[in-house]
Amino acid sequence: MKSKSFKYNVVAFAILFVICIGIVVSTTIKNNNIKHNSIIVGNNKTVIEANKNKKIIEQELRDTEVKKRLQFKKKQDNLEKIWKIGYDQFFKKEYKQAIETERKVIKEDPSFYKAYSVEGIALAYNGDFNQGMMQIDKSLKLNPNYGYGRFNKALANELFGHYDEAIRCYKKAIDVEKFEWSYYGIASIYGRRGDVTNTIKYLKLAIDINPNIKEEAKTEADFDNVRKSAEFKKLIFSIVD
Repeated sequence: MKSKSFKYNVVAFAILFVICIGIVVSTTIKNNNIKHNSIIVGNNKTVIEANKNKKIIEQELRDTEVKKRLQFKKKQDNLEKIWKIGYDQFFKKEYKQAIETERKVIKEDPSFYKAYSVEGIALAYNGDFNQGMMQIDKSLKLNPNYGYGRFNKALANELFGHYDEAIRCYKKAIDVEKFEWSYYGIASIYGRRGDVTNTIKYLKLAIDINPNIKEEAKTEADFDNVRKSAEFKKLIFSIVD
């Protein structure tokens, strides 16, 4: 009887031991799974947070770049307005004022090539050919294909009687821009020389672009030496002898 009770107890203990082992193993696996899942969730949260921060940083950089561009555009628009004031002052023959205005633009932005050109031609008309040409050349160094800069270089040379150089510069201006006043400038030089053929040739090209050139030519002193020619009368006054 005692032997059977002992055997029963041993079996019961063994079963209980197996059950305990199973519970421990199950609990361990469960805890490991929970820990593993927690790590995955944590890693996912870290990745999501990192991506979120990256997007925020990228957006901030884009916003900063857009802001810089807007500020630059605002500055350039303002300088453009000041440049235009100097440009208008030059055409009003307010040469000193035009020079000072354009220098303000250049001080704010040394790369504003249009300001050098107006300052240069204003300096030339104010009597300083060499300094004026230096400023015009600075304009063309910044933008070699600036048509108005090339035109002003020709105009300054014409103003100081450098006629061959002026014609050469006018033609270089025409290479980048078919500007009526470049053709007119060449015509006026040939007009002073009494060269009817070339005067009419270039004057006609100017008129083809802008018919109002005829009105300017009617009183232009540069054409006094060709004014009585039949070709000039026909082109400008529609008079046929």
